Amino acid sequence: MAPAQKMGPHVAPLGVKFYTGNMFPAEYRGQIFVAEHGSWNRSKKIGYRITLVRLEDGNPVSYEPFAQGWLQNESVSGRPVDLMVIRDGSMLVSDDLSGKIYRITYRDPDEQGTH
Repeated sequence: MAPAQKMGPHVAPLGVKFYTGNMFPAEYRGQIFVAEHGSWNRSKKIGYRITLVRLEDGNPVSYEPFAQGWLQNESVSGRPVDLMVIRDGSMLVSDDLSGKIYRITYRDPDEQGTH
């Protein structure tokens, strides 16, 4: 059986969640977020990010970076392990390299400065 979504070699997709919140725009609801822990055994590192797998009719149609920056020029500052959508619709991301939990929120750019 073929994989539903091909990913890079050794990206180590540890956390996989459907977005069930309401904070992000509607286009994210029901889509899949993946915590890519990252490679350690490659000459050129890959992963170390949160990716988004977009679905149409239950089938993957794209695979793209969503949150990144933990890998800069082969230097690693974090390794995402898992993610969780919490009650307010934001997303928590655990990082076992830095021992941190990040909170990702969405703010509509058209509403900035109106509060």
